[in-house]
Amino acid sequence: MSDLRDILRAKAAELGFDVCRFASASEPWDAGERLRHFVEAGRHGEMGWIETTLDRRSHPTAMWEGARTAIVLGMNYGPAADPLPEMDDRSAGYISVYARGDDYHEVIKGRLKTLAGQLAARLGAEVKVFVDTAPLMEKPLAQRAGVGWQGKHTNLLSREHGNWLFLGVILTAADIEPDPPETEHCGSCTACLDTCPTQAFPAPFQLDARRCLSYLTIEHAGPWPVEFRVATGSRIYGCDDCLAVCPWNKFANAAREARLTARAALVSPRLADLAALDDAAFRAIFSRSPIKRIGRDRFVRNVLYAIGNSGDPALIENAEALLDDPSSLVRGAAVWALSRLMDAKAFNALGNNRSGTETDPLVADEWSQAA
Repeated sequence: MSDLRDILRAKAAELGFDVCRFASASEPWDAGERLRHFVEAGRHGEMGWIETTLDRRSHPTAMWEGARTAIVLGMNYGPAADPLPEMDDRSAGYISVYARGDDYHEVIKGRLKTLAGQLAARLGAEVKVFVDTAPLMEKPLAQRAGVGWQGKHTNLLSREHGNWLFLGVILTAADIEPDPPETEHCGSCTACLDTCPTQAFPAPFQLDARRCLSYLTIEHAGPWPVEFRVATGSRIYGCDDCLAVCPWNKFANAAREARLTARAALVSPRLADLAALDDAAFRAIFSRSPIKRIGRDRFVRNVLYAIGNSGDPALIENAEALLDDPSSLVRGAAVWALSRLMDAKAFNALGNNRSGTETDPLVADEWSQAA
Protein backbone atom coordinates (compact mmCIF):
# COMPACT_ATOMS: atom_id res chain seq x y z
CA MET A 1 0.00 0.00 0.00
CA SER A 2 2.97 2.36 0.35
CA ASP A 3 3.24 2.50 -3.46
CA LEU A 4 -0.46 3.35 -3.65
CA ARG A 5 -0.01 6.15 -1.16
CA ASP A 6 2.88 7.58 -3.19
CA ILE A 7 0.77 7.40 -6.35
CA LEU A 8 -2.14 9.16 -4.70
CA ARG A 9 0.09 11.84 -3.22
CA ALA A 10 1.64 12.53 -6.60
CA LYS A 11 -1.78 12.75 -8.26
CA ALA A 12 -3.08 14.99 -5.45
CA ALA A 13 -0.16 17.35 -6.04
CA GLU A 14 -0.96 17.42 -9.77
CA LEU A 15 -4.53 18.39 -8.89
CA GLY A 16 -3.32 21.34 -6.82
CA PHE A 17 -3.46 19.91 -3.31
CA ASP A 18 -0.66 20.86 -0.95
CA VAL A 19 -1.21 18.00 1.52
CA CYS A 20 -2.34 14.38 1.14
CA ARG A 21 -2.24 12.11 4.15
CA PHE A 22 -4.00 9.00 5.43
CA ALA A 23 -5.81 8.06 8.63
CA SER A 24 -7.96 5.29 9.98
CA ALA A 25 -11.64 6.12 9.69
CA SER A 26 -12.77 3.25 11.88
CA GLU A 27 -10.74 3.51 15.08
CA PRO A 28 -12.40 5.05 18.16
CA TRP A 29 -11.94 8.75 19.02
CA ASP A 30 -13.25 11.29 21.52
CA ALA A 31 -14.14 14.00 18.98
CA GLY A 32 -17.78 12.95 18.95
CA GLU A 33 -18.08 13.39 22.70
CA ARG A 34 -16.50 16.84 22.51
CA LEU A 35 -19.03 17.83 19.86
CA ARG A 36 -21.88 16.55 22.01
CA HIS A 37 -20.74 18.73 24.92
CA PHE A 38 -20.55 21.71 22.53
CA VAL A 39 -24.16 21.20 21.48
CA GLU A 40 -25.44 20.45 24.99
CA ALA A 41 -23.97 23.78 26.14
CA GLY A 42 -25.88 25.54 23.35
CA ARG A 43 -22.67 26.88 21.85
CA HIS A 44 -23.76 25.97 18.31
CA GLY A 45 -26.27 28.83 18.37
CA GLU A 46 -28.70 28.77 15.42
CA MET A 47 -26.77 26.06 13.58
CA GLY A 48 -29.51 23.52 14.16
CA TRP A 49 -28.11 21.23 11.49
CA ILE A 50 -25.28 20.36 13.87
CA GLU A 51 -27.74 19.15 16.49
CA THR A 52 -30.00 17.26 14.09
CA THR A 53 -27.04 15.37 12.63
CA LEU A 54 -25.16 14.97 15.91
CA ASP A 55 -25.28 11.18 15.98
CA ARG A 56 -24.07 10.92 12.37
CA ARG A 57 -21.28 13.41 13.10
CA SER A 58 -20.05 11.50 16.12
CA HIS A 59 -17.73 9.25 14.09
CA PRO A 60 -17.03 8.59 10.39
CA THR A 61 -18.52 5.11 10.66
CA ALA A 62 -21.70 6.55 12.16
CA MET A 63 -22.26 8.25 8.82
CA TRP A 64 -20.92 5.41 6.68
CA GLU A 65 -20.50 2.07 8.39
CA GLY A 66 -18.16 0.77 5.71
CA ALA A 67 -15.58 3.55 6.06
CA ARG A 68 -12.11 2.20 6.84
CA THR A 69 -9.64 4.85 5.65
CA ALA A 70 -9.78 8.62 5.38
CA ILE A 71 -7.62 10.36 2.80
CA VAL A 72 -7.32 13.93 4.00
CA LEU A 73 -6.42 16.58 1.42
CA GLY A 74 -5.37 20.13 2.17
CA MET A 75 -5.23 23.12 -0.18
CA ASN A 76 -3.41 26.25 0.93
CA TYR A 77 -5.30 29.54 0.69
CA GLY A 78 -2.77 31.72 2.51
CA PRO A 79 -2.85 35.49 1.93
CA ALA A 80 0.12 37.28 0.41
CA ALA A 81 0.43 39.48 3.54
CA ASP A 82 -1.05 39.92 7.00
CA PRO A 83 -4.66 40.97 6.28
CA LEU A 84 -5.48 42.56 9.64
CA PRO A 85 -4.05 46.06 8.92
CA GLU A 86 -6.75 46.40 6.26
CA MET A 87 -9.23 47.05 9.06
CA ASP A 88 -7.58 50.39 9.78
CA ASP A 89 -9.68 51.79 6.91
CA ARG A 90 -13.06 52.01 8.61
CA SER A 91 -14.85 53.19 5.45
CA ALA A 92 -14.05 49.86 3.79
CA GLY A 93 -15.40 46.44 4.64
CA TYR A 94 -13.28 43.51 5.76
CA ILE A 95 -13.97 40.14 4.13
CA SER A 96 -12.35 37.01 5.53
CA VAL A 97 -9.41 35.75 3.48
CA TYR A 98 -11.11 32.44 2.75
CA ALA A 99 -14.02 34.17 0.99
CA ARG A 100 -12.10 36.52 -1.30
CA GLY A 101 -11.71 34.06 -4.15
CA ASP A 102 -14.00 31.42 -5.66
CA ASP A 103 -16.05 29.18 -3.39
CA TYR A 104 -13.59 26.58 -2.13
CA HIS A 105 -16.28 23.89 -2.19
CA GLU A 106 -16.46 24.23 -5.97
CA VAL A 107 -12.70 24.45 -6.37
CA ILE A 108 -11.96 21.33 -4.34
CA LYS A 109 -14.89 18.96 -4.86
CA GLY A 110 -14.30 18.15 -8.55
CA ARG A 111 -10.65 17.43 -7.89
CA LEU A 112 -11.54 15.16 -4.98
CA LYS A 113 -13.86 13.22 -7.27
CA THR A 114 -11.07 12.83 -9.81
CA LEU A 115 -8.70 11.45 -7.18
CA ALA A 116 -11.40 9.25 -5.64
CA GLY A 117 -12.28 7.85 -9.06
CA GLN A 118 -8.69 6.80 -9.67
CA LEU A 119 -8.55 5.15 -6.24
CA ALA A 120 -11.79 3.27 -6.86
CA ALA A 121 -10.60 2.10 -10.28
CA ARG A 122 -7.32 0.84 -8.84
CA LEU A 123 -8.73 -0.94 -5.77
CA GLY A 124 -12.32 -1.63 -6.69
CA ALA A 125 -13.32 -0.23 -3.31
CA GLU A 126 -16.23 2.10 -2.63
CA VAL A 127 -15.34 5.77 -2.05
CA LYS A 128 -17.18 8.92 -0.91
CA VAL A 129 -15.96 12.54 -1.08
CA PHE A 130 -16.64 15.39 1.38
CA VAL A 131 -15.95 19.12 1.41
CA ASP A 132 -17.43 20.64 4.55
CA THR A 133 -21.06 20.03 3.54
CA ALA A 134 -21.75 16.60 5.04
CA PRO A 135 -21.87 15.46 8.68
CA LEU A 136 -18.19 14.57 8.82
CA MET A 137 -15.72 16.05 11.31
CA GLU A 138 -12.80 16.88 9.02
CA LYS A 139 -10.53 18.60 11.55
CA PRO A 140 -10.19 15.62 13.92
CA LEU A 141 -9.54 13.41 10.90
CA ALA A 142 -6.89 15.86 9.68
CA GLN A 143 -5.15 15.72 13.06
CA ARG A 144 -5.34 11.93 13.05
CA ALA A 145 -3.77 11.94 9.57
CA GLY A 146 -0.97 14.26 10.66
CA VAL A 147 -2.05 17.24 8.53
CA GLY A 148 -2.05 19.50 11.57
CA TRP A 149 -3.72 19.91 14.94
CA GLN A 150 -6.73 21.76 16.32
CA GLY A 151 -5.26 24.80 17.99
CA LYS A 152 -6.53 26.67 21.00
CA HIS A 153 -8.87 28.54 18.63
CA THR A 154 -10.30 25.13 17.55
CA ASN A 155 -9.22 25.65 13.93
CA LEU A 156 -6.79 23.36 12.18
CA LEU A 157 -3.21 24.56 12.40
CA SER A 158 -0.28 23.29 10.33
CA ARG A 159 3.43 23.69 10.89
CA GLU A 160 3.87 24.10 7.11
CA HIS A 161 0.82 26.20 6.23
CA GLY A 162 -0.15 27.97 9.42
CA ASN A 163 -3.91 28.47 9.68
CA TRP A 164 -4.57 28.68 5.97
CA LEU A 165 -5.71 25.25 4.75
CA PHE A 166 -8.96 24.15 3.15
CA LEU A 167 -9.75 20.51 3.84
CA GLY A 168 -11.33 17.80 1.74
CA VAL A 169 -11.78 14.14 2.65
CA ILE A 170 -12.15 10.92 0.70
CA LEU A 171 -13.53 8.03 2.71
CA THR A 172 -12.96 4.55 1.35
CA ALA A 173 -13.83 1.02 2.33
CA ALA A 174 -10.22 0.03 1.57
CA ASP A 175 -7.70 -0.42 4.34
CA ILE A 176 -4.71 1.84 3.61
CA GLU A 177 -1.75 2.24 5.94
CA PRO A 178 -2.23 5.40 8.04
CA ASP A 179 0.25 8.21 8.53
CA PRO A 180 1.38 9.18 12.05
CA PRO A 181 -0.99 11.62 13.76
CA GLU A 182 0.01 15.18 14.62
CA THR A 183 0.34 16.38 18.21
CA GLU A 184 -0.53 19.79 19.59
CA HIS A 185 2.19 22.45 19.26
CA CYS A 186 0.51 25.55 20.70
CA GLY A 187 2.57 25.43 23.87
CA SER A 188 1.94 28.35 26.23
CA CYS A 189 0.92 30.74 23.42
CA THR A 190 -2.50 32.37 23.82
CA ALA A 191 -2.31 34.92 20.99
CA CYS A 192 -5.46 33.62 19.29
CA LEU A 193 -7.46 33.70 22.52
CA ASP A 194 -6.23 37.14 23.56
CA THR A 195 -7.00 38.84 20.26
CA CYS A 196 -10.62 37.70 19.89
CA PRO A 197 -12.75 40.87 19.77
CA THR A 198 -15.76 39.16 21.39
CA GLN A 199 -14.05 36.76 23.82
CA ALA A 200 -15.59 33.81 22.00
CA PHE A 201 -13.26 31.25 23.65
CA PRO A 202 -14.47 30.18 27.11
CA ALA A 203 -11.23 28.23 27.52
CA PRO A 204 -8.36 27.04 25.31
CA PHE A 205 -9.59 24.57 22.67
CA GLN A 206 -13.22 25.63 23.24
CA LEU A 207 -15.42 27.94 21.16
CA ASP A 208 -18.78 29.52 21.88
CA ALA A 209 -20.01 30.13 18.34
CA ARG A 210 -22.72 32.50 19.59
CA ARG A 211 -20.00 35.06 20.34
CA CYS A 212 -17.92 34.45 17.21
CA LEU A 213 -17.99 37.12 14.52
CA SER A 214 -17.63 34.49 11.80
CA TYR A 215 -20.81 32.84 13.09
CA LEU A 216 -22.64 36.14 13.51
CA THR A 217 -21.78 37.52 10.07
CA ILE A 218 -22.58 34.26 8.29
CA GLU A 219 -24.88 31.94 10.24
CA HIS A 220 -26.93 34.25 12.47
CA ALA A 221 -30.17 35.22 10.74
CA GLY A 222 -31.52 38.13 12.77
CA PRO A 223 -30.32 41.35 14.38
CA TRP A 224 -27.24 41.01 16.59
CA PRO A 225 -26.87 41.96 20.24
CA VAL A 226 -25.52 45.52 20.34
CA GLU A 227 -22.23 44.52 22.01
CA PHE A 228 -21.30 42.39 19.03
CA ARG A 229 -22.28 45.06 16.51
CA VAL A 230 -19.73 47.38 18.06
CA ALA A 231 -17.10 44.65 18.27
CA THR A 232 -17.40 43.72 14.60
CA GLY A 233 -15.68 46.95 13.53
CA SER A 234 -15.44 46.78 9.74
CA ARG A 235 -15.77 42.98 9.49
CA ILE A 236 -18.64 42.26 7.13
CA TYR A 237 -18.08 38.58 6.34
CA GLY A 238 -16.12 36.33 8.65
CA CYS A 239 -13.27 37.17 11.00
CA ASP A 240 -9.57 36.28 10.69
CA ASP A 241 -8.20 37.69 13.94
CA CYS A 242 -7.51 34.42 15.74
CA LEU A 243 -6.04 32.92 12.57
CA ALA A 244 -3.88 35.82 11.45
CA VAL A 245 -2.08 36.38 14.77
CA CYS A 246 -0.81 32.79 15.07
CA PRO A 247 3.02 32.63 15.15
CA TRP A 248 2.97 29.48 13.02
CA ASN A 249 1.93 31.62 10.04
CA LYS A 250 5.58 32.66 9.65
CA PHE A 251 6.06 29.36 7.82
CA ALA A 252 3.01 29.83 5.57
CA ASN A 253 3.10 30.71 1.88
CA ALA A 254 0.61 32.53 -0.33
CA ALA A 255 -1.97 30.40 -2.13
CA ARG A 256 -0.79 28.99 -5.45
CA GLU A 257 -4.28 28.06 -6.69
CA ALA A 258 -5.42 31.01 -8.81
CA ARG A 259 -9.11 30.51 -8.02
CA LEU A 260 -8.41 30.90 -4.31
CA THR A 261 -6.47 34.15 -4.59
CA ALA A 262 -8.25 37.35 -3.66
CA ARG A 263 -10.34 39.19 -6.21
CA ALA A 264 -9.39 42.86 -6.21
CA ALA A 265 -13.05 43.85 -5.68
CA LEU A 266 -13.20 41.88 -2.43
CA VAL A 267 -10.17 43.45 -0.75
CA SER A 268 -11.24 46.54 1.23
CA PRO A 269 -14.47 47.15 -0.74
CA ARG A 270 -16.04 50.54 -0.03
CA LEU A 271 -18.94 50.37 2.39
CA ALA A 272 -20.84 53.00 0.41
CA ASP A 273 -20.79 50.78 -2.67
CA LEU A 274 -21.84 47.67 -0.76
CA ALA A 275 -24.74 49.45 0.96
CA ALA A 276 -26.20 50.26 -2.46
CA LEU A 277 -26.40 46.62 -3.59
CA ASP A 278 -29.81 45.30 -4.53
CA ASP A 279 -30.35 41.56 -4.87
CA ALA A 280 -29.33 41.39 -8.53
CA ALA A 281 -26.16 43.41 -7.98
CA PHE A 282 -25.30 41.34 -4.90
CA ARG A 283 -25.60 38.12 -6.89
CA ALA A 284 -23.51 39.52 -9.70
CA ILE A 285 -20.59 40.75 -7.58
CA PHE A 286 -20.52 37.58 -5.48
CA SER A 287 -20.98 35.10 -8.31
CA ARG A 288 -19.03 31.89 -7.52
CA SER A 289 -18.27 33.30 -4.07
CA PRO A 290 -19.22 31.65 -0.75
CA ILE A 291 -20.62 35.03 0.30
CA LYS A 292 -23.58 34.56 -2.02
CA ARG A 293 -24.91 31.86 0.31
CA ILE A 294 -26.00 34.29 3.04
CA GLY A 295 -28.11 36.43 0.71
CA ARG A 296 -28.22 40.16 0.10
CA ASP A 297 -30.25 41.16 3.18
CA ARG A 298 -28.01 39.49 5.74
CA PHE A 299 -24.93 40.83 3.98
CA VAL A 300 -26.21 44.41 3.88
CA ARG A 301 -27.10 44.09 7.58
CA ASN A 302 -23.42 43.36 8.20
CA VAL A 303 -22.41 46.31 6.01
CA LEU A 304 -24.65 48.64 7.99
CA TYR A 305 -23.14 47.53 11.29
CA ALA A 306 -19.73 48.35 9.81
CA ILE A 307 -21.06 51.73 8.64
CA GLY A 308 -22.22 52.41 12.18
CA ASN A 309 -18.70 51.70 13.40
CA SER A 310 -16.97 53.70 10.68
CA GLY A 311 -17.18 57.15 12.29
CA ASP A 312 -17.56 58.48 8.73
CA PRO A 313 -20.38 61.05 8.44
CA ALA A 314 -20.20 60.76 4.65
CA LEU A 315 -21.92 57.37 5.05
CA ILE A 316 -25.02 58.82 6.73
CA GLU A 317 -26.68 59.27 3.36
CA ASN A 318 -26.03 55.62 2.45
CA ALA A 319 -27.57 54.36 5.68
CA GLU A 320 -30.54 56.72 5.51
CA ALA A 321 -31.35 55.47 2.01
CA LEU A 322 -31.94 52.01 3.51
CA LEU A 323 -34.56 53.11 6.05
CA ASP A 324 -37.19 52.22 3.44
CA ASP A 325 -35.59 48.95 2.33
CA PRO A 326 -38.05 46.06 1.79
CA SER A 327 -36.14 44.00 4.38
CA SER A 328 -36.90 44.74 8.03
CA LEU A 329 -33.50 43.26 8.90
CA VAL A 330 -31.84 45.91 6.75
CA ARG A 331 -34.09 48.72 8.01
CA GLY A 332 -33.28 47.88 11.63
CA ALA A 333 -29.55 47.81 10.95
CA ALA A 334 -29.85 51.17 9.18
CA VAL A 335 -31.47 52.67 12.28
CA TRP A 336 -28.61 51.48 14.45
CA ALA A 337 -25.98 52.74 12.02
CA LEU A 338 -27.57 56.20 11.93
CA SER A 339 -27.78 56.31 15.72
CA ARG A 340 -24.01 55.88 15.78
CA LEU A 341 -23.17 58.39 13.04
CA MET A 342 -25.62 61.24 13.68
CA ASP A 343 -25.62 63.59 16.65
CA ALA A 344 -28.47 62.98 19.09
CA LYS A 345 -30.49 66.01 18.03
CA ALA A 346 -30.43 65.13 14.34
CA PHE A 347 -31.13 61.45 14.99
CA ASN A 348 -34.10 62.21 17.25
CA ALA A 349 -35.50 64.62 14.68
CA LEU A 350 -35.20 61.92 12.03
CA GLY A 351 -36.97 59.47 14.30
CA ASN A 352 -39.77 61.92 15.04
CA ASN A 353 -40.31 62.51 11.33
CA ARG A 354 -40.65 58.79 10.75
CA SER A 355 -42.76 58.12 13.83
CA GLY A 356 -45.65 55.82 13.07
CA THR A 357 -44.38 54.80 9.62
CA GLU A 358 -42.60 51.64 10.76
CA THR A 359 -44.86 48.60 10.95
CA ASP A 360 -42.32 45.95 11.89
CA PRO A 361 -41.99 45.67 15.70
CA LEU A 362 -38.29 44.71 15.53
CA VAL A 363 -37.44 47.86 13.59
CA ALA A 364 -39.66 50.00 15.80
CA ASP A 365 -37.77 48.56 18.76
CA GLU A 366 -34.46 49.63 17.14
CA TRP A 367 -35.77 53.21 16.98
CA SER A 368 -36.92 53.04 20.58
CA GLN A 369 -33.63 51.66 21.91
CA ALA A 370 -31.51 54.09 19.89
CA ALA A 371 -33.46 57.20 20.84
